[in-house]
Amino acid sequence: MSLTVGEHSVRHIRRIVRSLLAEWELTELTDAVELGVTELVTNVVRHVPDRRCEVVVLRTAGARVEVTDGCAQRPVVRGEPASDSEGGRGLVLLGAVVDKWGVASAAGGGKTVWFECGTSA
Repeated sequence: MSLTVGEHSVRHIRRIVRSLLAEWELTELTDAVELGVTELVTNVVRHVPDRRCEVVVLRTAGARVEVTDGCAQRPVVRGEPASDSEGGRGLVLLGAVVDKWGVASAAGGGKTVWFECGTSA
C-alpha cells in the first residue's frame, strides 16, 4: 500500500493486517503484528514531514511488515523513558513482541523499518 498517512490511518491499516493474518491462518500473530504496524506507521505520522509511506505485509514462515518512507533519519532506541514521558516506548515495545526488527536504507535516501513475527522455531 502506498499512501499518505494521518492520525486515523493506523486503525484502517490494522484492520487490513488483521484480515490478511486471518486469511493466512496466522491469527496467533495478530496482537504482535498490529502493535508493530501501529508503531511504525505512527512514527511516519510523527516524524516524516510529508507523511508518505509504503506499507508491505508479507507472508513468510510467519509475517513480515515493512514500512518505507522518504526520510533518511533512522529511528533511535533510547534508554528507559521518564515515567511521565508521552513518547519513547514504541520501539522498546516493538522489540519485546516481535522476533526481530531492523532498519535498512531505501532508494531515494529514505529508509525501510521492518519486523518479523512467527519466524522463530
